[in-house]
Amino acid sequence: MKGLKCGGKMYVILVYDINLEEKEGQKVLRNVFKICKKYLIHIQNSVFEGELLQSQMLKLEAELNQYVREDKDSVIVFKSRSHKWLDKQFLGMIENDKTSNFL
Repeated sequence: MKGLKCGGKMYVILVYDINLEEKEGQKVLRNVFKICKKYLIHIQNSVFEGELLQSQMLKLEAELNQYVREDKDSVIVFKSRSHKWLDKQFLGMIENDKTSNFL
């Protein structure tokens, strides 16, 4: 991983879009959600974030690759050295910041 120490922690924002037009889409959506929830914090619909070790990121990617259909679905992962390098702004009604546990 470019720019990040091997084995070091990284801050990740993951977003996905699962095509639900076919019956199989609901199963894919459920599995992708469960996998993401194992590693990251669910913050909004198809958006997750959190800190991961590089080894955890590799496991997450491997698990997602079992379900994400390359021709129908998409997963985008934004990586940074730390959440400190990210300026987060909320617009609209947000009851609470689910990521407030990050220092």
